[in-house]
Amino acid sequence: QVQLVDSGGGLVQAGGSLRLSCAASGRSFGSYDVAWFRQAPGKEREFIAAINRSGGGTTYTDSVKGRFTVSRDNAKNTVYLQMSNLKPEDTAVYYCAAKIAPYSGNSYDYNYWGQGTQVTVSS
Repeated sequence: QVQLVDSGGGLVQAGGSLRLSCAASGRSFGSYDVAWFRQAPGKEREFIAAINRSGGGTTYTDSVKGRFTVSRDNAKNTVYLQMSNLKPEDTAVYYCAAKIAPYSGNSYDYNYWGQGTQVTVSS
């Protein structure tokens, strides 16, 4: 069992940066791959990025490549999403999610979810 808590969202101007955190509690967090999703009002939940349990493998959706970086610190039971050069279209609620390997871009594959953190990018 893993409990996830998302944090770090906020209001930022276009071109700015934010770092989201996903803090986990429970045993064996290092056994889980973790993904970030986002959901804007009226839209489907969208896969953003994922990282494998060791942190040695990552993947990103095309719209955030070169702007977002996912990383993890298993000693701190935390996964991060560093977001740079933010755009108004990045505005959404961001969620982290965890599953046993391998990671997936399909939200239905994930067993554990954070509560979400709002990111708003003003133009």
